[in-house]
Amino acid sequence: MTKQYKWTSPSPEATRALAAALGSFLIPGDVLALTGELGSGKTEFVHGLAQGLEVDRDAVASPSFTLVHEYHGRLPLAHLDLYRLENLPGEMLPDLEAYLSAPWVAAVEWAERLGALLPGDYLEIEIAISGETTREFTIRGHGERGAELARRLAREVREQ
Repeated sequence: MTKQYKWTSPSPEATRALAAALGSFLIPGDVLALTGELGSGKTEFVHGLAQGLEVDRDAVASPSFTLVHEYHGRLPLAHLDLYRLENLPGEMLPDLEAYLSAPWVAAVEWAERLGALLPGDYLEIEIAISGETTREFTIRGHGERGAELARRLAREVREQ
């Protein structure tokens, strides 16, 4: 059974701070699977993540209409948003798969739509709306690296 950690973010600023902390210890090939309803804060989380990767946070936008945005900082960040894709067309799979390994750090919104393309090692971040500005986070690490990231992120939460 995958261990999970829970955290309540009181504000978008706290969400970005947690994501920035996570970004500071990511390595090439790390995959973050972001799930949650529309408006839950997945893109806000990626803004903070970009900051932790030393990418200009203000450059980050939701790639809903372009599918992928690439950003370059301490590590290259691929921000994928699969909202508009109910089922991935077969011809798109090779293109997306390239972002799910080194040298990229991949942040995938609506990651559940990747299906079998999701690698065995990843960090799942589920975000639920619990108030006007509060969000409930459930963090699960899948595989060895995912579990390590989940533990480190849980430590960050405790230290904040």
